[in-house]
Amino acid sequence: MRTVVLTVPQVSELPDIGAVLDRWQSDAGPLHLHTGDLGWYSLRGGAATAQALRVWRYQDRILAIGLLDGENLLRLSVDPDLTHDDALARQIETDINSSDRTASGTDTTVFEKGTAIVEARGAIRLCDSLKARGWGTDEPWTPMNRDLSLPVEQPDIRVEVAGPDDAEAWTAIHWSAFRGVPYTADDRQRFVDRWHTMMSGPFSSRARSLLGYDNSGLPVAVTTVWSAGPNRPGLLEPLAVHRDQQGHGYGKAMAIAAASRLQQLGSSSASVCTESANRSAVAAYSSAGYIPRPPVKDLRRGS
Repeated sequence: MRTVVLTVPQVSELPDIGAVLDRWQSDAGPLHLHTGDLGWYSLRGGAATAQALRVWRYQDRILAIGLLDGENLLRLSVDPDLTHDDALARQIETDINSSDRTASGTDTTVFEKGTAIVEARGAIRLCDSLKARGWGTDEPWTPMNRDLSLPVEQPDIRVEVAGPDDAEAWTAIHWSAFRGVPYTADDRQRFVDRWHTMMSGPFSSRARSLLGYDNSGLPVAVTTVWSAGPNRPGLLEPLAVHRDQQGHGYGKAMAIAAASRLQQLGSSSASVCTESANRSAVAAYSSAGYIPRPPVKDLRRGS
């Protein structure tokens, strides 16, 4: 009988885990956990990224990879050959619902008791198992992708690859878009340091951070794209327009620039997933040639 073991990896294992996750990306499959998601999380450093990962293995083979993206959200990808595997689904479901599992003295707990959310797109048997245990559904998300086998037009703004000297501009735009609160000197230094950590980390070879400028030369929008290798879907994570510059089409332009850059990296498609309730984001990506797929819902335990 196959024994599946839940582990927390070492930092030294991150490149191998990324390579496995790369191989699991496919245009024919769902938009599940991508290596770019690990790359974006690596803002926190390699040690924190490894600690946030949960990896299910059989001997030397990785069967499933999960990222604890916050205290109560597990973003999970399962080997595409095993999405219907009942034994693996039961083991993951058991581990997810256990609050005290340990192995070799290392805490491999997935969730504490209480509210928990699992994003497991494509893990059909696991989702069925969790629903049978009473898990409900969470808010819908809309996966979107653009086919890169076709030509990509040029964006109508200047877009450059951001280098180390652009970190402060890049992070200030991201902060403005997603935080909407004053950007203090301490915030600036911390976020700039984290950006440098990400762009020199274990997944940085897959990343290109982009900076978009308006006609006056003012930086107004940013994105980072992540390649999973040739002929596999690439990911946008994140994309942001400065709060004071929204409504001018810069989001559309950056989405086009992202697709162009991923095409240059050999990606088969450019993918992104946004909350379905964020209609402006869905509209911006649609205007940039990204095709919406049917909405998907994570699974939720508790209120």
